[in-house]
Amino acid sequence: MREMTHDETMAFLSEGTRTGKLAWVSRSGAPHVAPVWFTLDGDDVIFNTHTDSGKAKSLRREGRACLLVDLEEPPYAFVKIDGTVSIEDDLDRVRSVATTIGGRYMGADRAEEFGARNGVPGELVIRLTPTKVTALDEVSGYGD
Repeated sequence: MREMTHDETMAFLSEGTRTGKLAWVSRSGAPHVAPVWFTLDGDDVIFNTHTDSGKAKSLRREGRACLLVDLEEPPYAFVKIDGTVSIEDDLDRVRSVATTIGGRYMGADRAEEFGARNGVPGELVIRLTPTKVTALDEVSGYGD
């Protein structure tokens, strides 16, 4: 097992279509986790969610979350980001982020389609700004 450098961490988070697992705490104190499609803006992770979702309500209230992105095959790797959250509701920004994310996960030829579908009133841009990053590669102890 070895720690990733900052550049390796950013490359890992940007590679392919790995889904993030977002963790937050509900008003009752119960832990929750849900998959999210995301992209990067510098060191920040950004994604969309609906204003009425449990995620959005908790993130507004708590102002923090945790995101895990992992490689689920040997040699196994993961990046865990603990951080603070800010929320944007500007519709142009929401649609821009939705389009970028749609392109990443569904392909450039469908980016506009997913931007139009997900960049609508009621959707938000969530920005997770890291306060602590744990990034480990070769978790199994064996490199390629």
